[in-house]
Amino acid sequence: MRKLATILMLIPFLLFCAHNSHAAEKEERKWQDESMYFIMVDRFMNGDKENDYEVDTDNPTAYHGGDLQGIIEQLDYIEELGFTSIWLTPIMENGEKGYHGYWIEDFMEVEEHFGTMEDAKKLVEEAHERDIKVIFDFVVNHTWDQHPWLDDEEKDDWFHEEQSIMGEDQQRLEDGWLSGLPDLNTENPEVKQYLFDAAEYWIEETGVDGFRLDTVKHVPKEFWTEFNDHVKSVDEDFFLLGEVWSEDPTYIADYESTGIDSFIDYPYYNAATETFKASGGSLTPLSNVWQRNKEYFEEPYLLGNFIDNHDNKRFTRVAGEENENPITRWKLALTHMFTAPGFPITYYGSEVPLDGGEDPDNRKMMNFKGGDEQLEQRIEKLNSMRDEFPALTRGDYEELYNEDGMSVYKREYEEEIMIIAINNASGTRSTDLTDLPDDHQMRGLLEDGVVRQSNDGAYKLGMERETSDVFVVEKDQGFNWLFIGFVGGILLLFVIAVVWISLKNKREA
Repeated sequence: MRKLATILMLIPFLLFCAHNSHAAEKEERKWQDESMYFIMVDRFMNGDKENDYEVDTDNPTAYHGGDLQGIIEQLDYIEELGFTSIWLTPIMENGEKGYHGYWIEDFMEVEEHFGTMEDAKKLVEEAHERDIKVIFDFVVNHTWDQHPWLDDEEKDDWFHEEQSIMGEDQQRLEDGWLSGLPDLNTENPEVKQYLFDAAEYWIEETGVDGFRLDTVKHVPKEFWTEFNDHVKSVDEDFFLLGEVWSEDPTYIADYESTGIDSFIDYPYYNAATETFKASGGSLTPLSNVWQRNKEYFEEPYLLGNFIDNHDNKRFTRVAGEENENPITRWKLALTHMFTAPGFPITYYGSEVPLDGGEDPDNRKMMNFKGGDEQLEQRIEKLNSMRDEFPALTRGDYEELYNEDGMSVYKREYEEEIMIIAINNASGTRSTDLTDLPDDHQMRGLLEDGVVRQSNDGAYKLGMERETSDVFVVEKDQGFNWLFIGFVGGILLLFVIAVVWISLKNKREA
């Protein structure tokens, strides 16, 4: 009886899924199609207790035990969230208490707290088996402040003379000692060759897919041009993601001439944080960021959008300081970050969401048991949409409406149209959309609603306070009477079967 009921109930849904399934051939994935998960190695997952040297989880500036094995063990978790690439903080051997990876002592060794070269190789291999790309953070600007080279007379000219960085003077930016760290003289041919060799070593030994280049503006452009040429002579598809920490898009864009493929978009970060930290914020600053990017960058769709990172307060803290619900704020911010031009970079723990103030408080150990189901589901859905709809990764951007805290924009690629609506206001907002095809419908992918064309030709879109949705524009199917009739018939058969079995049981009794 129960088996019969189960079979009858499942039939329509199985047929419905089969009817709607399709095996569309996907285009080759580009870097702008990626969704990146950014991990601070020491603060993510402790997978190997054997390398826990001088670990002190109560000290925010000490090692906490995270390692490469821990990341390997969590690759399924990262894959389930829908991320297609990961970026790791530097894994090279560091000086004392260099838990973050940026105080490098040996550019061609794995930090013992993180594991071994075999672990690095295994991580890349395991990630590739899941079709996840890997990029390593790569530092060329400086070393640990107690590096042995400082006492080597033969390497006196490997460093610039000690001087502080003051203001935005470019010479000081490039030759000064950032945060008191010895500044490598990358104009020196020996230094340059050593760094080239180190880069080649990691590429050939691990098969890593790219580097995130630290402190790009503190190194002369001439070096980066030659560095780019060298790594791409080793792997022509190698990806370089540069960090030019600046609010000026023209300043960042100027580094495109070096051959660096993409850049961390700090202007986007600044605008997104200010817009979404509290309700009522206008989305105009975000629209302005895109307009400037489109004007100044040759590859504006290849920029990396982020809202959290290891150098700034966690967004959870920023929203909390505004007495806002971080979950609500995060859902809106994530919707924009995953659907705006560029590719999203999600800092580990944003899905929890981890709280944290200034460095090092923003680098707390990942809490896998404290995740928020709403945020995890939102990230999974958004990643799934980016994978299914190329318009969200490659489509043009057009703003359709932006007023009173609500913004609606269109992403269009070939014949595919996606509409993104974000109401950041503290009250309900609505608008009529007219720049859409006739006889179509907007089907919501986050809230499951449908907006159909009205008699006057407009699509009347209403959004409740502090909500967002992503709509696919498709032919208006109306009600699927064939399917509804089929389901009704199956249910009728189910009722008849139940009655028949009941009567039969009574007769036999």
